[in-house]
Amino acid sequence: MILITRLAQLTALASVLALGACKPANEAPRAGGANAASISDAPDDYREVSPGKPGGTLRLSTSSDTTTLDVHSISHGNTQWLGRILFDCLVYQDEHGNISPWLAKSWDISPDGKTYTFHLRDDVTFSDGEKFDARAVQVNLEHMRDPATKSPLAAAYIAPYVDGRIVDDYTFEAHLREPYSPFLDVLAQSYLSMLSPRQITQAPKSIAEHAIGTGPFVLESYTRDQGLTFVKRKGYHWAPAVTRHQGEAYLDRLEVSIVPEPMIRFSALESGQSDFTVDAPTQNAQAIRNNPQLQMLTRIRKGNPFRSLTYNVEKFPFQDVVVRRAVAKAIDRDGLAWITGFGEYQPKGDFLAANTRYYTPDFKDVLAYDVSEANRLLDSAGWQQRDGEGYRVKDGQRLAARLATYESGAYPSSVAVAIQADLKKVGFELTIDMLPLAQLTERRYAGNFQLLGGGYWHTNTPDGLYILYHSNAVSTPTFIGQNVGGFRDATLDAALTAARQTSDPVALSGLYRIAQQQLVENVPAMPVFESYVLLAYRKAVKGLIFDTSHNTPVFTTVWLDQEAP
Repeated sequence: MILITRLAQLTALASVLALGACKPANEAPRAGGANAASISDAPDDYREVSPGKPGGTLRLSTSSDTTTLDVHSISHGNTQWLGRILFDCLVYQDEHGNISPWLAKSWDISPDGKTYTFHLRDDVTFSDGEKFDARAVQVNLEHMRDPATKSPLAAAYIAPYVDGRIVDDYTFEAHLREPYSPFLDVLAQSYLSMLSPRQITQAPKSIAEHAIGTGPFVLESYTRDQGLTFVKRKGYHWAPAVTRHQGEAYLDRLEVSIVPEPMIRFSALESGQSDFTVDAPTQNAQAIRNNPQLQMLTRIRKGNPFRSLTYNVEKFPFQDVVVRRAVAKAIDRDGLAWITGFGEYQPKGDFLAANTRYYTPDFKDVLAYDVSEANRLLDSAGWQQRDGEGYRVKDGQRLAARLATYESGAYPSSVAVAIQADLKKVGFELTIDMLPLAQLTERRYAGNFQLLGGGYWHTNTPDGLYILYHSNAVSTPTFIGQNVGGFRDATLDAALTAARQTSDPVALSGLYRIAQQQLVENVPAMPVFESYVLLAYRKAVKGLIFDTSHNTPVFTTVWLDQEAP
């Protein structure tokens, strides 16, 4: 009863706070700044403007392999665009973030917010001939949360789902244990796509390399760490209405190559051996823009920005929020963004992506780079003395920590070294442990670290803050959570819990404002820049639109004005 009362009070407070700046329910806030073009929500970015020409093969490169095509079992970023090639979802977001029909024609939500009734299309089939129906939805939801699937993402997103009932062949009733307003939003993401129920029940191990969906393309071949080939799905005619595309995809084939080396991706594009890369190398961005035959686009993913550091608040010295604030203010985000993005990335000091609904820029400068303030904070926390090497000490103990990280394109070792140098200037000793990814992952989920380097968690809803920072997201012996630093804050928990239990835009605006303020004040992690999608392609590639959930390319509408030689 106390919790319910607290949630009600917080929701009421949030409504009051939001009244002065509320927007219409169908309008998501825009962000400004130097990189505003990359967070455009212009309608034509997300819908087909004119029909294309059928035929041709698009040769595409990407930097890494998802290692499986079971989208329910992974959180790999490439799933965001690969999923739209092979699969479809129940629902789709429009350009404003509102939910619109896809495989579900419509839906009803019970007054208590715990029952969702989906009315499904009756003309959709999987590429193995299986019909898409209510049973397919039930089988997919069970597969997402099945412990054997080992889902790090889809299972968390549907955690409130209890069970479902097949009302008739094309009506499915989903039962939640509590109101969960982001439910429809998360069902629009590629990670929660619909897979063949026959494959899930009869040959689940085959999904990894031979996944079957209802999407606009069919998998022809997949060689791990080398590439994938897709062919047009004949008879496809159920693209989401938001995209304004009717009928089959225009391309006959999609050939995807796994090319980890940035320079090779750039050279292949420049020489015409490749048509498109979904991982345009930032170090070659200017050369791409200077080439009259090439086009480069930069997009921001919704949800959470990229983090340079995550603090383990249960370990020295980060139990002290003052130390966490000081470290955040001692690090030059502009410099880190340049090291990684070569001018393509916009530095970020708050906790929600600027193109996410209910983002507020009010707290973007709270953690701004300020060495003098960092020194003042550390002094106030009792770390006034220095040893012979210039590091701060208190009660005979040096102010120090170890950073656990691994080498990656988004977080190269040079970033860790730059952080180390920045912290040394304020008397903080940072030791860098470059680890194999498997070992880092083990430490991450065991909480065996002081500082963790890198990381982002994309989602199409501000509820991503719950996934990363709510105390319910702290791992337990039976639950793998994403709040790996053990952060707990009662006010944040109350705001994020209340946000899940209301669909009122004014209340949500206020609740997420409270959440964003609590995060910059308590600093469980250190955002560094927005999470970006960087695309480059030949100008012969036409018809490109973007997915509304992920801001990644949709290839159903792409066509070739002329095939590369």
